[in-house]
Amino acid sequence: MKIRLTTIIIHIIAWIVALIWLIPFLGVFMTSIRPYEEIVSGWWHIERFTVTIENYIYVWNYKTAPLGNAMVNSFIIAIPSTIIPILVAALAAYVFARFSFPIRDLLFLAIVILMSLPQQMVILPVFLLENKLGLWNTHLGLILLHSAFGLPWIILFLRNFFATLPIEIEESARIDGAPDYIIFFKIVLPLSLPALISIAVLQFNWVWNDFFFALILLVSPEKYVITQTIPILKGRYYIRWDHMAAASVLAMLVPLLIYTFLQKYYLRGVIGGTIKG
Repeated sequence: MKIRLTTIIIHIIAWIVALIWLIPFLGVFMTSIRPYEEIVSGWWHIERFTVTIENYIYVWNYKTAPLGNAMVNSFIIAIPSTIIPILVAALAAYVFARFSFPIRDLLFLAIVILMSLPQQMVILPVFLLENKLGLWNTHLGLILLHSAFGLPWIILFLRNFFATLPIEIEESARIDGAPDYIIFFKIVLPLSLPALISIAVLQFNWVWNDFFFALILLVSPEKYVITQTIPILKGRYYIRWDHMAAASVLAMLVPLLIYTFLQKYYLRGVIGGTIKG
């Protein structure tokens, strides 16, 4: 009975905390589906409650910076910025986890230190470099920057995950004559699918929600990503909260759907990538 009572109390506390966290999201959603006149004094006033999708249609086709075009730009940047660092980091992480060479630990320490660099510290040299190379105000420049910034933490994560895999399977394949690249692509990567999916979810969400890098490196409205477009909707003289809320719901919808469909693999990968290091 004591154990059951403790479990019930823990569940009640967890539900209360979850509901408190959901209140802001509920407010944004309620604001997005109601006319401006009904939410101007607060979304919690439900004396009049009219459901409409006009806010979504308006922001999707907004004349200055349509959210539909911005969402396409976000996909153009987020997808390769997720795939490229995962492919490169997987190769590096496998080397760190399975092979020994003179400066391995020193290089790994340098990678860990690179994770602590804030965006604001590197943006000026990055801006000057991309401007010199002709990559400023291009999607390619932003893709390369996100890929480079994602490499350190992905290498660390995958190195820890690879270290948990049973090495006996690789040794058996090596005895049968399989070269290292076959072992990596045919054995290690399939076994690491949960970790790869969890990394893809995290990296995609980070790139999708980025505002700082995009603000500095993209200046043409037709190239704006979704996080740059939302502030434009606030208006010059007053803020249309219904439009801002609709744009925010559309912006968070993609990461939410990705996490929902890949939740099982995401949790398995996170646990495997953090239990050993």
